[in-house]
Amino acid sequence: MTGLGLTGGSLWVAQNGLSGIRSQNTDQLPVRVETLDTRGSSAGETPVPTPGTITVVDLFATWCAPCDDQLEILDSIRPEYTDVSFISVTNERPSETLTRADIGEWWNRNGGAWTVGIDPGSELLAAFGADGLPYIAIVDERGTVQFGHSGLAGKETLRDELDALV
Repeated sequence: MTGLGLTGGSLWVAQNGLSGIRSQNTDQLPVRVETLDTRGSSAGETPVPTPGTITVVDLFATWCAPCDDQLEILDSIRPEYTDVSFISVTNERPSETLTRADIGEWWNRNGGAWTVGIDPGSELLAAFGADGLPYIAIVDERGTVQFGHSGLAGKETLRDELDALV
């Protein structure tokens, strides 16, 4: 019977995510990530979170179906928060089977239009204490993580968290 409870609990977490701020190594922030040349983003590097700015950090993977949905949600609310920095980062490692161009194509296909980067060493996952993808963090202008959420974060939740900071 215990197995059933664990399975049910796992299903609930997969559908609802874990919310709140977990064990983090935020003294490691900001992390510099490579950025990609694709819609809304240019090749180079950027610190994550953006210093001195409220930042929404979206950790994703191209193979993660809920990450597609999270990107759509972020794209729908982003115009409401013009003074907030949005950045999406994957920890996937570019290789022969998944190139930077492949990540850019996924980005464009899913409506991304802001800075997108790669963190193949998973430094951001570790710094935020992320335990699943998608993972959303909202960091205030002082660099303090105010919100962390594994799993799909809904529009109203994100609006509530951002409205408390802007």
